[in-house]
Amino acid sequence: MPIRTSKLALALLTVLVATQPALARKKPKIDYTPVMPATPPPPPANGAIFQASTGYAALYEGPRARRVGDPLTIVLAERTVAQKDVGSKSGRDGSIGLTPPSAGPLSLFSPLEAAASGTQDFKGAGSASQSNMLSGEISVTVAQVFPNGTLLVRGEKQLRLNRGDETVQIQGIVRIADIDLDNRVLSTRVADAKISYTGRGDLQRQARPGWLQRFFSLISPF
Repeated sequence: MPIRTSKLALALLTVLVATQPALARKKPKIDYTPVMPATPPPPPANGAIFQASTGYAALYEGPRARRVGDPLTIVLAERTVAQKDVGSKSGRDGSIGLTPPSAGPLSLFSPLEAAASGTQDFKGAGSASQSNMLSGEISVTVAQVFPNGTLLVRGEKQLRLNRGDETVQIQGIVRIADIDLDNRVLSTRVADAKISYTGRGDLQRQARPGWLQRFFSLISPF
């Protein structure tokens, strides 16, 4: 009996893996490690007091991030609302009748037996709505500066709480003009933004169905 149970469990696990081919094609992971600026070359021994290579910043630049390794703050202000309603209704009536001869060799059935009618009716309706909101702040670093002056920024914030861990990750492209004087930019101004908010711990495990329930959900035709 234990051998049969182990074989059944192995068969269920094999089918579960086969029904999830997407697990074998995982997307490449993004490295959220902070990018450090390149080490500047040593200043030339020319005897001058001003050296542009020793952390020089022009007066018009201000505190805005613009070089690789510079930090800036992304203000998360994401809110999406979607709603969709659909409905349809159709109907059709039809009838047909034949009058056979009432005498002679072809009078095989009565006129009532040669009549037919049908009615078809359909009515359907559907509704779907979804709302999401994410707010907060996360500091990132400049990973790359493009020739047109835009910045590729990315970073993550990890919070270890008493009932689990929370991780916020973001990557995108930012214009220097969208960065305010406090070195902050709204997440709605980040192009090609990839924002991820995930959690691990007891609460997240309790909110997920078990593996056997997920298995039957995948193979269920209903």
